[in-house]
Amino acid sequence: MTGLRSYGDPCGIARALDLVGERWALLIVRELLLGPKRFTDLRDGLAGASPNVLSQRLRELEGGGVVRRHKVGAPTYELTDWGRELHPLLVQLGRWGARSPVRPAGALSVDALMIALEATFVACEAAELRATYELRLGEERFSIEVDRATITLARGAPRAPDAVIATDPATLRAVVFGDQKLADAPVELQGDRRLARTFFRLFARPRSTRSTRSTPSRAPAG
Repeated sequence: MTGLRSYGDPCGIARALDLVGERWALLIVRELLLGPKRFTDLRDGLAGASPNVLSQRLRELEGGGVVRRHKVGAPTYELTDWGRELHPLLVQLGRWGARSPVRPAGALSVDALMIALEATFVACEAAELRATYELRLGEERFSIEVDRATITLARGAPRAPDAVIATDPATLRAVVFGDQKLADAPVELQGDRRLARTFFRLFARPRSTRSTRSTPSRAPAG
């Protein structure tokens, strides 16, 4: 990875930051956690990154063995096996960062919203729940499987969902994180409607570090 700035520190943390510490690098990884994407899809999810910067970061991540590129047809990027090991680390980082008192007003990309759901999942709310959900967000389809205290998200529709939730990303974010009531929102529920309504109670956000309480709140994501 010649040309990249390095801390020159043999500590594993410093070596990790040598690979993914440049601006936009970890957000590219975030956008690839749920599956491969074309360059145009990555650009849509990272609107603040210029095409030149995005191309440079992809080359660096590819050179570092974090991302691989498929050249057949339109170039497609995906995480390597080693790159996918960042998934639980990014979920935990998102959980930590959500407690920041600074909350930018920008929208979440669809994939960022999915990772936010994973990061804010409240295991105790699903202690006895086993259900498979299909989440329809415009043209995007996601499978969300809740198995008691665990949640698994994947891109693509599940084969036999117990419930289907259809809406847009902004509405999903608002309802899940407390800005809007489900009854007043443009959300379509299919299948087991009781299970579908339960879905919206499975997520919470910790209070910011300025709060003296440590219990979760229903503050909006971001």
